Amino acid sequence: MSDTPPESPGSTGSPESPDFESMTRDIAEVPAVEVIVTVAVNLMSAAAVKLGLTEEGDTYKDLDEARKLVHALAGLLDASTTEISSFHAAPLRDGLKSLQLAFREASVVPDDPGQGPGEKYTGPIYG
Repeated sequence: MSDTPPESPGSTGSPESPDFESMTRDIAEVPAVEVIVTVAVNLMSAAAVKLGLTEEGDTYKDLDEARKLVHALAGLLDASTTEISSFHAAPLRDGLKSLQLAFREASVVPDDPGQGPGEKYTGPIYG
């Protein structure tokens, strides 16, 4: 038997266990705009991978998954329009439109205008 008591969850004694108190303190210091932009960029990156737009090409291509990610991105940007400045929003909207166009081009049977991923939030995308 060991003389070392077991560590409680959330203790910081081991480099392998997360320090939840520190993580909470760190996230509390991040402005909401940065969180929204970070989530949007993560959604964009994941959608690009699922659309086959990365160096790996079609290796990870999955249009069903891409549709969900693009739709979620469009919803996030639509909901946060009044919360983030145009300085942040404009490039995100441009990226969304590029992903929507890429989705339309990658689809064997393209959606009707206005029916593609996220188009309920952005309006029809023509390509």
